[in-house]
Amino acid sequence: MLSAYGDGKIFGETYGESLYKVVWLHGWARQGHDFASSAIGLAAMGTSSVALDLPGFGSSPDPTVAGGARAYAQMVIPVLEEIADGPLVLVGHSRGGCIATVIAATKPELVKALVITGSPLVRRDVVAKAPLRYRLTKSLHSRGMLSPQKMESARRRHGSSDYRNASGVMRDVFVMMVNESYETELAKVQAPIYMVWGEDDHEVPVEVATKASVFVKSPHSLRVLEEVGHLVPLEAPSDLVQTVLEALA
Repeated sequence: MLSAYGDGKIFGETYGESLYKVVWLHGWARQGHDFASSAIGLAAMGTSSVALDLPGFGSSPDPTVAGGARAYAQMVIPVLEEIADGPLVLVGHSRGGCIATVIAATKPELVKALVITGSPLVRRDVVAKAPLRYRLTKSLHSRGMLSPQKMESARRRHGSSDYRNASGVMRDVFVMMVNESYETELAKVQAPIYMVWGEDDHEVPVEVATKASVFVKSPHSLRVLEEVGHLVPLEAPSDLVQTVLEALA
């Protein structure tokens, strides 16, 4: 059942009938329904959950002001406070994992455990350099020698598909998110962190999880799934359920 939270600013699909123990947070350009298989499986075992559509995705309207994962955490926290009857297990995929991490660092009393999969928690050691032509275009634009229209055309040619597909406030959100890194929050998290990664995740490789683990001071683990890519919620929902059950124990 689709329910509205926070005065209709965030919508979420509920699974099960008892008190909610798990909240699912999806990745960029995804929606809460990504977790349907896992949530249905968990509900069949007696554990209820809520899969949120984060602002700007699925049924939830765009945020009024652009912000990265830290801003999104502040939007989600009131929803958790509204539905929580005790600490929750937060399951975050991709950018949803970054938001979950910020929430756990900010409001430890709300979080029993984190289950994170395919999340860009820290920057990779090797970052692809933008083409020379694009870098020159940005330089000219910054000096007022190139029109905004030509700069936008260059962004569309050289930007990622996520960037090209976003517009308005959501494009600003995307830019902010891709420039964030969460070492500080990882070090502040008190709850156990269960990392579940696809061995074939080329968007956020396993090396990111390994690097992020260095900053974690709470109990944590990393489970790598063979022949699974970036979309763990769709490719390996049963593995996600198994990890959530461990986090709930």
